Amino acid sequence: MKENYPKAYTQVLEILKYMPTDDVNKIPKELIETFKNKKDNNYTFTIDEDQDFSKLKILNETEAIMVNIFRDYWASPEQYAKIRAKQQYDMQIMEEEKKKKYNVDNIFKDRKERNIEYTNNNVQMIEYKESILKRIIIKMIV
Repeated sequence: MKENYPKAYTQVLEILKYMPTDDVNKIPKELIETFKNKKDNNYTFTIDEDQDFSKLKILNETEAIMVNIFRDYWASPEQYAKIRAKQQYDMQIMEEEKKKKYNVDNIFKDRKERNIEYTNNNVQMIEYKESILKRIIIKMIV
């Protein structure tokens, strides 16, 4: 995933070339400089102006960056609130899935079930008996 970010920065910079100058100027110069400094210089991304922009094949990371740019710099207060609510909802769903997947009770339950399987594989218990020599030594001491 991290290896996609330099390509995503390249894509973002190319997309911004087609955006109105007023909108691009709302983005902090430091952020754009960061994109320029961290972009993949060996990767080329071009936009076909005849193609519908919604059909443009971009990386998921590029889409996420563009959503954040829209949210933080271009969105109206109502749009900002809707985007934040959607992002918080998505995070909540992800957290619930993690809780289900990594639930401590389920982890131990699974481990107990595996232990039961191991004990049922015709493994017999061996009774431990002390050697005669050890028993004699213990009797002498006591």
